[in-house]
Amino acid sequence: MDDGLADLLHRVVMLMGEATRRRADDLDGLTYSQIRLLGTLEEIEPTTQHRLAQALSISDPAISRALRPLEADGLVRITIDPDHARRRLVQLTELGRKAFHTAGKPLYDEFREALVAAGFPYERYLEDTFRLAEILAGD
Repeated sequence: MDDGLADLLHRVVMLMGEATRRRADDLDGLTYSQIRLLGTLEEIEPTTQHRLAQALSISDPAISRALRPLEADGLVRITIDPDHARRRLVQLTELGRKAFHTAGKPLYDEFREALVAAGFPYERYLEDTFRLAEILAGD
């Protein structure tokens, strides 16, 4: 990724973060990345942790780090796959589903609609945003 694109994506991520933080009271403390994770999980659950990482275009270690606070808050449930002891299954809890639909989904939908209306390639944006977040987390 060239420096110009990385800088642009970094600014977009920061703007999205600021917009999310301004609504923190309505989101029960969820970040935009957590909203996206919960929304993706709802779309593909039940799923493996690896498959969720693939769907979000992030690494397995990054998804593991992202899931820890959600599991601690009771928003997701992570269990060992009975068919494969090294595979972890991820599901939304009822609390996670409620948090996503009550607070996260309206913001998630609003951001998506704004990006699509602006002619922004939404799926590419998500891939690049998560890729950039992973790069920035490694610094």
